[in-house]
Amino acid sequence: MRDVLVVGTGLSGLVAGLRCQEAGLSVTVVAKGVGSTHLAPGTIDVLGYDPELVEDPIEALPAFIQRNPQHPYAAIGATTVRDALAWFMQRFVGYRYAGGDGNLMLPTAIGAAKPSALVPETMAAGDLRNGGRIVFVGLRQLKDFWPAFAAQNTSAVKLPSEAGVTARAIQIEAQTGGEADVNGLAFARLFDDARFRRAVITQVSAQLEDDEVVAFPAVLGVQRPHEVWSELQDAFEHPVFEVPSLPPSVPGMRLYDVLRTQFERAGGRTILGAEAVGAETDGSRVTAVQVSSAARVKPHPAKQFILASGGFGSGAVTMDSSWQVKEEIFGLHVAGVPAEAEERFGPHYFDEHPMGRAGIRVDESLRPLDAEGNRSYANVAVVGASLGGAAAWKEKSGDGISLSSGYRAAGVVIEESK
Repeated sequence: MRDVLVVGTGLSGLVAGLRCQEAGLSVTVVAKGVGSTHLAPGTIDVLGYDPELVEDPIEALPAFIQRNPQHPYAAIGATTVRDALAWFMQRFVGYRYAGGDGNLMLPTAIGAAKPSALVPETMAAGDLRNGGRIVFVGLRQLKDFWPAFAAQNTSAVKLPSEAGVTARAIQIEAQTGGEADVNGLAFARLFDDARFRRAVITQVSAQLEDDEVVAFPAVLGVQRPHEVWSELQDAFEHPVFEVPSLPPSVPGMRLYDVLRTQFERAGGRTILGAEAVGAETDGSRVTAVQVSSAARVKPHPAKQFILASGGFGSGAVTMDSSWQVKEEIFGLHVAGVPAEAEERFGPHYFDEHPMGRAGIRVDESLRPLDAEGNRSYANVAVVGASLGGAAAWKEKSGDGISLSSGYRAAGVVIEESK
């Protein structure tokens, strides 16, 4: 029997599993796939809007929690969020994360400014708060990144500091072996090759102007991003940064690889292609999770369970044709679902839909609560996108919730295991 079974390999599941394993517990992580990290930009967005732009998320959290008592941050606590960020940054050596002095404002692939609390070092030079000149570099065979579009919109960004930003675009013909259409991951693998980098350096250097910061799509290497990024900066003698583009997300893959590698080196076990489909219980405790893999269902017993399987997007929480909502593994109560006669979705795509905050409600130990507010199970913790009460896409809080809830759940499990 393992001490802990984690369901899900997204950010929250990996953080919870790694922290428990580092504390000396035996941990298994099971998941049907790699989770949301491969889709997300690899930044840690704690709180970007409330509803106006937030300059310092850690400073803003106490007041935000007081106004939003049903939000996941209310159960997690502002101090835990701060501690989780510090713990996370310590896990990255070589390829590091930057931040900690308020939200950085990074240009996206469409030229909007996105607030993020922590970002990979390869993105940090893109912080727009101090203004400056940017040149966006396009790779002609990469159809997922349009440098002229990004440059035009970035030049129009209005920031609270009124710092001016000007941007332009250049395009280079990369040596891709004759392929006319190459995705971001394929380009990242090309950047791991020194000969390919030299060819890119030659083309870009000839087009740079004084005082420009050089922006590439986020494809600067898979295995050695720090080496690739550093080499480009040294060759250009200009700051260089990456701009997140469409999935698959190379920075997200790097984040996943770092956390999973540390987890497994610490002795943790990861089982992919294994879908949790149910649970075995004994009163108020779960004794095992039923996992479907290789055409058979097998129970995985453990002392503690951490649910990091996600929400509606991953299929962990579902709604059927009769509007019935349920959590698929433990049968947990899903709170925040509008009543039958109430509006569930607004008329416009970007509305804050009433159904959007539905999810599992938890106590301060992240134990799930039933409809009456009582604990459903004493040895289950819920983390990440499974939690209800947040409009993460609008607040820009999803990564912060995942990181800090995974960190908090691990702390609870470690303390109880003592």
